[in-house]
Amino acid sequence: MRLHVIFCALVLACAAPALAQEVAPGNKIDPATWPGYQTGDYVIKDYKFVSGETLPELKLHYRTIGTPRKNAKGEIVNAILLLQGNTGTGDNWFRPTLANELFKPGQPLDAAKYYIVMPDALGRGGSSKPSDGLKGNFPHYRYHDMVDVTHRLVTEGLKVTHLRLVIGSSLGCMQQFLWAEWYPDLMDGTVGMSCQPIEISGRNYMLRHGLAEAIRHDPAWNNGNYETSPTLYKYTAAGNDLTDSPVRIQEQAPTAAAAKALYDQRLAAMLKAGDANNTLYETESIYDYSPEADLPKIKAHVLLINNEEDFADPPTLRTVERAFRKIAHGTYVLTPYGKDTHGHFSHYYASLWKQYLVKFMAGLPPVK
Repeated sequence: MRLHVIFCALVLACAAPALAQEVAPGNKIDPATWPGYQTGDYVIKDYKFVSGETLPELKLHYRTIGTPRKNAKGEIVNAILLLQGNTGTGDNWFRPTLANELFKPGQPLDAAKYYIVMPDALGRGGSSKPSDGLKGNFPHYRYHDMVDVTHRLVTEGLKVTHLRLVIGSSLGCMQQFLWAEWYPDLMDGTVGMSCQPIEISGRNYMLRHGLAEAIRHDPAWNNGNYETSPTLYKYTAAGNDLTDSPVRIQEQAPTAAAAKALYDQRLAAMLKAGDANNTLYETESIYDYSPEADLPKIKAHVLLINNEEDFADPPTLRTVERAFRKIAHGTYVLTPYGKDTHGHFSHYYASLWKQYLVKFMAGLPPVK
């Protein structure tokens, strides 16, 4: 087995055009402007979760752009699945810093060439989630469930029997490893950004568990059956969003007054939106994530791109290098800090990493 590790020096090869500040989730290109844009809901009746709990009707919302291209057998051969991060929806991919760099003519995921599927992950957006009405009685889903229902959407709902690529950021990054392990013949390649292919553990687990406990111990939580969503956890969360580059945060808040204003801004945004049960379920869904033992099962080519300032996935742990020795066709890219990087959130800025995606795609097996 081979391990390819690339660390970009701070030279012109890693340079990228100047980028604006972090794009707010609502600041996106109108999806309807992309060719073939469609939305839909895939419904699964009587879905049984790994916990044994069931849901009479599970809905997975999705959007697609592009047009399916089929081979002589009638099989779709140009499908790409894009998996979102932990927050937001599949619309995250329509941020200008992603869509303009990926979907336009001549770009690596040219919407005129590929059929691109972007679901709302289970528990988010238009997909089934606790705040739809069940509150604390909603089944406690895990990554296994999230991958399974999306796999059903792709293969049964959209009739895609093969994927050219699975690409995911953060949450989606972790899940692309599971896709490659569980369905090794389904895709030619997988690409992840901002994650590690090891069991949820260490600081990552403790931070998530602390957030979950803050919700569960809020006096207003009432076992999830509240009338008004608890908010105490948001006061801590607004100040603990440390996954952006510390330099970018310092640039936004160079004085105590500016830091207080930034905190107040984040808190105000959190208080206006979000539901405690949704956040709790999102946070705890990761507890079954442990892909390392099954990495040798992967047949697809795999690319992982992390940033050296990623607080959530610190490269000093050396866990990625250890894990990638188990992947037959694996490439690990660790990008350095730069004036346009955003730590964990660097995955939102395709100009920083699309050169590696282009090279990776050129090395994939030919389309059958």
